[in-house]
Amino acid sequence: MEGRNQTSVTEFILVGFTNNLSLQVPLFVLFLLFYALSLIGNISMVALIAIELRLHTPMYFFLSNLSFSDFCYSSVIAPKMLVDFFAKKKIISFMGCAAQSYFFTVFATIEAYMLAAMAYDRYTAICHPLLYPVIINSNVCSQMVVIVYTGAFLTAAVYTVCIFYTSFCGPNVIEHFYCDVIPLMKLSCSDTFVGKTVMFSVVFIMGIGCFLVTIMSYGHIIMAILRIPSNVGRPKAFSTCGSHLTVVCLFYGTSLFIYLQIPSGDSVMQNKVVSVFYTLVNPMLNPLIYSLRNQEVKEALWKLIQRKLLINKVC
Repeated sequence: MEGRNQTSVTEFILVGFTNNLSLQVPLFVLFLLFYALSLIGNISMVALIAIELRLHTPMYFFLSNLSFSDFCYSSVIAPKMLVDFFAKKKIISFMGCAAQSYFFTVFATIEAYMLAAMAYDRYTAICHPLLYPVIINSNVCSQMVVIVYTGAFLTAAVYTVCIFYTSFCGPNVIEHFYCDVIPLMKLSCSDTFVGKTVMFSVVFIMGIGCFLVTIMSYGHIIMAILRIPSNVGRPKAFSTCGSHLTVVCLFYGTSLFIYLQIPSGDSVMQNKVVSVFYTLVNPMLNPLIYSLRNQEVKEALWKLIQRKLLINKVC
């Protein structure tokens, strides 16, 4: 309670992406385009999976939840960032900053957990195809998603409490365009050792756990595919998990870069650029990757378009 009583900061000032006036309009248009495509792509993916009966399978059930988390965690950051491009003072309240940090952590964590669940689903489908309908049934899928969401909300709660339970006495300028943990911890005027230790422990255990599940699943998948004697069967087997593996590489690649890089004079700007990738670019690319690389999604989308055109002709 001592840390909380000493907190005198009631609002934070976000530096934003850039102070260069000549870049603000082009960057605003670019980021608005990224965000709009992310919304359209992810909402369309969720709607397509809900409408098309042939996509009512465990893999696409997990994919719809992944698209939902992409839609949400880009929406936690993008609107405020876009408004701040033209704001004289980029202010966010203390509680607003805490809420933004909490919900961003929730949906980013859901993304990590869901990717692990999808990797296990692909492992079961490829390595144990006969047992797949028994192991990954509708009840198991629902239970896995409940565990993912519950775990994400609890993880984010621990994470956010560790950040905002410390004292903030000033300065209150955040060197970022949203309330990220690294610049926030630099502003704390109390000892952050305990909070950082707890946060690191939670992130390490949960993050490494998800990463290991994903890596081990794909290790078994690759070995199973290499044992397939037919050269025709191998590309087909790889195609079922190629899209997911691409999304995994994008997600973990950007996350590991920003949190494991060696600090330098350009690290602040590097963090902002990489943050744009995992808050806007990755959520925009994920539905494109799944739609362009997945034959079932392309066929379902084409049939839906044909059905709509036929209805319009009849009307």
